Amino acid sequence: MAPTHVLRCCQRGLAWIPVVFIALVVCWSYYAYVVELCIITIINTGEKIVYLVFFHLSFIMFVWSYWKTIFTRPANPSKEFSLPKAEKEQYEKEERPEAQQEILRRVASGLPLYTRTGAGAIRYCDRCQVIKPDRCHHCSACDMCVLKMDHHCPWVNNCVGFSNYKYFILFLAYSLVYCLFIAATVLQYFIRFWTNDLPDTHAKFHILFLFFVAAMFCISILSLFSYHLWLVGKNRSTIEAFRAPVFRNGPDKNGFSLGFSKNIAQVFGDQKKYWLLPVCTSQGDGLTFPTRLVNVDPEQPTVILQTDCSSKSNLLCN
Repeated sequence: MAPTHVLRCCQRGLAWIPVVFIALVVCWSYYAYVVELCIITIINTGEKIVYLVFFHLSFIMFVWSYWKTIFTRPANPSKEFSLPKAEKEQYEKEERPEAQQEILRRVASGLPLYTRTGAGAIRYCDRCQVIKPDRCHHCSACDMCVLKMDHHCPWVNNCVGFSNYKYFILFLAYSLVYCLFIAATVLQYFIRFWTNDLPDTHAKFHILFLFFVAAMFCISILSLFSYHLWLVGKNRSTIEAFRAPVFRNGPDKNGFSLGFSKNIAQVFGDQKKYWLLPVCTSQGDGLTFPTRLVNVDPEQPTVILQTDCSSKSNLLCN
């Protein structure tokens, strides 16, 4: 028992290594840009001020969105999706899968569920002992079921899902802006390095590596950011892009797509003035999602969970 606990603690500690690495790179980039480039290398005062103002704007938005992505707890299924005590005891005693599924079907009949397993069964997590809401999956790294799970990201040491997906997209966007701004403004001094026009100080080596690091991260982030923008436009998660969700009528990779503008609004909300801020504006509560297949799904119950979706959405995102 003790070795398992120690191993788990070690795994949790090691999981922070990518985050610490990113934090160290960001801290160095801040020092190299502000001190070595702007204060030591750049002579023109006006150029210094303009560079520092725009640099700090991108830096603040990048750090803010990164922080929110890391420390926003993944949203989990509510109590409505747990088996009642009597059904839970009956489920655990029952050995036949058919009988277990019958118990799950009875409980799920009052829940707003559209999706099934590949075999058409109710999606149930034995580990968390809950019926999985639509788009919910169990994360082995976090050891919990996560609402609208997209993926587990080692660079934020967190599961990206309903509660922080908007923050993750903004993190990618602002990290791309941050790297692009650094690469663009450092470029002329990078060229001067190779033409020996820079003063012979240690600052020129910071400038050299600053450009290389910014360009390298810019290329890698651009591909990931573009892919997730495509997913948002299609209203798919990374999991759903690789494995289409299964409805009663069969698999359909576009089952949750409501059209481009509505797909965007599901992640970023209706109020465009908040789209670029890492604050919770995503629509819904993460437990149930509208689908274009509802009209051709006669078995779908009309029962709605008795929750205030707007207030619950804010609660899940905080």
